[in-house]
Amino acid sequence: MINSELLPYCMGKPGAEQSVHSDWKATQIKVADVLFAMVHDMENRPAVSLKTSPELAELLRNEHSDVRPSARLNKAHWSTVYLDGSLPDSQIYYLVDASYQLVVNSLPEEARKQLPR
Repeated sequence: MINSELLPYCMGKPGAEQSVHSDWKATQIKVADVLFAMVHDMENRPAVSLKTSPELAELLRNEHSDVRPSARLNKAHWSTVYLDGSLPDSQIYYLVDASYQLVVNSLPEEARKQLPR
């Protein structure tokens, strides 16, 4: 998988908005102005940084060499997943879904109600 394949999937989430973080050369995907995915290159490889529970982050990092603590975000909650590595595309899509849902669940009720369905 490459970045241009993952970006449309992220943008297909209800309320997803895209911006560019020029300092990090990354595309940030947010819902209600809260980051849930950051698509970028890391070590000249396509990658995405995603939010998870600390327990899932630790499990993924222990089982997959292509999942690492995020270099620029809270390492307890954010992992960088290489898109061209050992994780199957289906698992990457699942992690995007989980990151999005984690962020949506943390939004105030009023913000959740305003999301398109």
